Formats: sequence, structure tokens, C-alpha cells
Amino acid sequence: MSRLIAVFAALSASLAFAASAWSHALSVDKDAPAGRWHLVQIGIPHGCAGNPTTGMRIRIPDDIFMVRPEVKAGWDLSMNMRKMDPPITSEGVTYSESVDEIIWRGGTLGNLEFDRFNFLALMPRKANETIYFLTIQECTEGENKWVEVPEEGRSWGSYAHPAPFVTTGELPPPRGGN
Repeated sequence: MSRLIAVFAALSASLAFAASAWSHALSVDKDAPAGRWHLVQIGIPHGCAGNPTTGMRIRIPDDIFMVRPEVKAGWDLSMNMRKMDPPITSEGVTYSESVDEIIWRGGTLGNLEFDRFNFLALMPRKANETIYFLTIQECTEGENKWVEVPEEGRSWGSYAHPAPFVTTGELPPPRGGN
């Protein structure tokens, strides 16, 4: 009987962990190439305390200066910008502003529905760096703030509202051969 109780306790703990892991805003593909474009997909698996999602705001970290958000049918897309000092020149174009926040509003994602909010981002040229995207999910009533960044020694899954993230891989070899 004690063995059955131990198995049941282990199973309950596993299910509780799985349920908590699925209750977060999720970055779908966490492996991003350093110095290259990456499709960042923030998955939202539920509403706010049972209320449908009506808006998403994703903060773009300062070390990412180029993003291209995906247009979503039924949602209005806008971006808040920030000044860059000094400006950055890339592929012959000088940028004096970059996207600070991507905002989708006006659509509806039911409490029991799942969707992704996507954007392309030019990853920084830093290998093995974890990049967090502070995300606010707005609902018909209330909001979820997915903004917690783990402290040293704590895991992402141990937080109630962790920020979605990607981790950059090794730097690619220079283009053009030699």
C-alpha cells in the first residue's frame, strides 16, 4: 500500500509540474542563431483567470535593434519606437530608431484557445546569451504579466509569471569564405 501511495504522490507531482509549465507564455523555438534572423513565437495557452485575450504587448530588449512583426488577421498591429544613440548602420541603411514594443490588439483569443504571436528578430552577435521578451497579455478583464526574469540559481519554470526567452547559439562563420 505504501508503494502505491508513493507512486501516486510521484504522479501527482509530475502532473502538477506539467500543468504549471503549460500555464506560462511560451517561446516556441528557444534556440536562436547568434547574429542571424530568428522567428520568435510567443505562445499563449490560455486567457486571464478565465477571460479571453484581447491584446498582447511584447517588449523588445535593447540589444535587438531590428524586428519584423507578423500581421495577424483580426488584430491591429502597432509598434512603440525608441531612439538609438548612436544610430546603427546595417546593410547600407542607417537606423536611428528601433522597435521598443510590439502591440497586437482588437482580436479575441478564447480562454481555452491557443495562438502564437510572431515576429522576426535579428539576434545579437553574442553566443550563448539568454534573451528575455517581457510580455503582457491583456484580457477582457485583467492581464497576465509574463515579466519575471530568473535570478542566478533559479529555473525559469519555478516562477509564476516567467518571461518567454530564446538562447543564442554559437556565432556563425563569416560569410564569403576567407
